[in-house]
Amino acid sequence: MKIGISIGDINGIGLEVILKTLASPGILNFCVPVIYGSSKVVSYHKNITGIDFQYQQIRSANQLVTDRVNVVNCWQDNVNITIGKPSESGGLYAIKSLEVAVAELKAGMIDALVTAPINKYAMQMAGFPFPGHTEYLTQELSNGDSLMLMVNDKLRIALATNHLPIDDVAGAIDKALVMRKIQMLNDSLRKDFGVERPTIAVMGLNPHASDSGVIGDEEEKYIRPAIEDLKVKGILVNGPFPADGFFGSGQHVKYDGILAMYHDQGLIPFKLLSFGSGVNYTAGLSGVRTSPDHGTAYDIAGKNEADPSSFRQALYQAVDISRNRKDHAEMHENPMIKKRNRLTEGEDEVLPEEAQTV
Repeated sequence: MKIGISIGDINGIGLEVILKTLASPGILNFCVPVIYGSSKVVSYHKNITGIDFQYQQIRSANQLVTDRVNVVNCWQDNVNITIGKPSESGGLYAIKSLEVAVAELKAGMIDALVTAPINKYAMQMAGFPFPGHTEYLTQELSNGDSLMLMVNDKLRIALATNHLPIDDVAGAIDKALVMRKIQMLNDSLRKDFGVERPTIAVMGLNPHASDSGVIGDEEEKYIRPAIEDLKVKGILVNGPFPADGFFGSGQHVKYDGILAMYHDQGLIPFKLLSFGSGVNYTAGLSGVRTSPDHGTAYDIAGKNEADPSSFRQALYQAVDISRNRKDHAEMHENPMIKKRNRLTEGEDEVLPEEAQTV
């Protein structure tokens, strides 16, 4: 698998965790890494961390060397690095790295993309017109919608709304949104994670999931009707559940996927259960994109203290999801397997004898 890596903010810990991950023994037997940035910036971070490994400079992923870490030079400029501080140039080069990586992902030159952390303030200073990676990638790699999905082992928490102020969340929730996000989660669990018949739990928006309309009415107006309609369509979905009791009692372990209504409702339990090893995955895109579950960590940037565990898991997930997608596509292109799948889903069809031994 050819895995592209955008370097994120050059003033943060992104390149440190990238280099620590790629210096791990055996990583080149696992994938072909392609860093989108500049050899000068990579060398700078390589020197301050003391990490020693060989890399190959190339102009695009068409020139990959499979037994080396590859660095695509996205610019030739001399860059002013201000470790631990947001800057316009930090945002500018994060944008350049991301744009080239996404272009080569769309062109099929790489199989997946892992994005190192950006600083939203630095990106805004550089004129980036999106709240974050997810919104930009949704524009470039989808039909207008995507699903933010936090992943760690078998814990997978998706969000109905992403980076919205709390004041705007309730107004964004409606039946169509909830149905769309549940369907996207169900599709991703099947295609990206290999769960053929996934079970999904949906959180309520209000405290106690509104207590049957006593504390707000979004559950009864939008969330419950969406769940009931999708059950009729064969999706194994339950809820709405009060989020505090759901996670507090450990019910999350019973489900393949969970849909939270807003950012902190999903991210707080996820990070409590998974911090340091969690992965942010953007489902619903034409290409595979993962990222670590942490930010630029300016306070420890340049001190060689950053833990690469989450970035390493993001790299592993990118490879696994890419393989799962290919396996799923091959499986569903095989007419005999298609017939078997229809039979297991309840269609009245008898397979020919020779197909029963597949």
